[in-house]
Amino acid sequence: MDQLERLTAGDIAHLAPELSLVITAVVLSLLDLLMPRSVNRTLLGWLAIVGTAVSAAFVIGDISALNVSGAEKPVTPVTLLGDSWRIDDFANLFKLLFLAGTALILFMSVGNVKEDEIPHTGEFYYMFLPATVGAMVMASSGDLITLFVGLELLSITSYVLVGMRKKRYASNEGAFKYVVTGGISSAVILYGMSFLYGMSGSTNLSKINEALADNYASFEPLMYATLFLLIAGFGFKIAAAPFHMWAPDVYEGAPTQVTAYLAVVSKAAGFAISFRVIYSLFGQGRLLEQPIHADAFAAIAIVAAAAMIVGNFVALRQTNMKRLLAYSGIANSGYLLVPISTHFGMVHYSNFSEMFFYLIAYLFMNIGAIAVFAVVSESSKDETVSSFAGLYYRAPGLAIAMVILLLSLAGLPVTGGFFGKLYIMLGTLQMHSYWLAAVIIGTSVVSFYYYFGIIRQMFMRQGANDAPVKASLTSGITIWICAAATLLTGFFPHVVLRYIETMFSVPIDLFMH
Repeated sequence: MDQLERLTAGDIAHLAPELSLVITAVVLSLLDLLMPRSVNRTLLGWLAIVGTAVSAAFVIGDISALNVSGAEKPVTPVTLLGDSWRIDDFANLFKLLFLAGTALILFMSVGNVKEDEIPHTGEFYYMFLPATVGAMVMASSGDLITLFVGLELLSITSYVLVGMRKKRYASNEGAFKYVVTGGISSAVILYGMSFLYGMSGSTNLSKINEALADNYASFEPLMYATLFLLIAGFGFKIAAAPFHMWAPDVYEGAPTQVTAYLAVVSKAAGFAISFRVIYSLFGQGRLLEQPIHADAFAAIAIVAAAAMIVGNFVALRQTNMKRLLAYSGIANSGYLLVPISTHFGMVHYSNFSEMFFYLIAYLFMNIGAIAVFAVVSESSKDETVSSFAGLYYRAPGLAIAMVILLLSLAGLPVTGGFFGKLYIMLGTLQMHSYWLAAVIIGTSVVSFYYYFGIIRQMFMRQGANDAPVKASLTSGITIWICAAATLLTGFFPHVVLRYIETMFSVPIDLFMH
């Protein structure tokens, strides 16, 4: 409470990105209540997009303050509430990613949400905002309490979003499974956090690391138990095998826009806390000299390999497009875990840059592919892969955009996905994790089969009908923004990577001393 009383107006200003989203969500909920039922709720979607843009402007302001032109880098990050809230470039980069993903998903939703399918269309638009606030809180957390609050805010709002198609059995089933498994995973994470508090007497990540190092001999078995509890809990949040069983059913039952949100924004938030917590607890200080340091990153490498193998091989048998995308997401969780597992070395300090570059590429290629699928499934009333049959002859532009996005998902040149996987693989080779690099290459080759299966449907199969497929204006713009960004990150990957590396500083933005 004492820390809360010390918050000044200047400190509150640093919370502007989150507060602007909260205010927008409250205002939109009141508008929704006051508007007559007969009035179209599309306006609320546009206002939600404006809210994300305002929040992004505040984040950019924070970035400018931390990266003053001519100042010697690094600039000390802003810390509030006893270092439980951190405004550093790590958090700011993730916040921009969350807001970009949310804005794109809201934009593709505007005008495309049918009341007969989602009765509460107003709620559908503004419920994305508190979920994104939860993700942003997770990115800025330097303390277990704030981290868990953000995690639960994102989770609970996501449960509601998944069940929005309440007239559909699949949506109800997916929401129920998500609530149950999500509750279990939250309990597992909280159980691990309780051990950390018991061993250290603190909830601050930096202080916990020091306490663990001071009492390593006494608490070694309990530290390993805590490590595995955290990996299991975070593994659920990012849908990494073997903690992935909820994803296919939830992706299939959720509204398509919510599927995109879970696949991109929610997953990215999971990687933000995974990176911050694992490195802050087990990847710095005197614990580097202890066996748990190597074992922690070895365990993450095993989970990464399992996710890549399970995701890609099970995707081969999928005929439902949403389930295929779910297993593709599981495989991509494996690729994104690899930079965390390789740790830092004398010749390798670009773990964060590799992971974040691939997250940027993944955001655009995944949202774009799901937007194309939304248009096609709406036209054909079919959610299977065969709904893409003959798409090139019915909508050539959509088919070409989808090819670009699928090539990036498969990791082929010259796309953002190709360079994302390449940078990750080169990082593993620098750290001599040759077996992990072999898994990346092998599973990427396997993924060609099911991604090219969709391309084969579009160009080499006859559709059930020859009626042209037309995307709405917002869907079409979203698809081509994503396709263009996918190509730009493929043609100019060094520009993006250099920007990330210029901003991110290991000792300042990650290690909390």
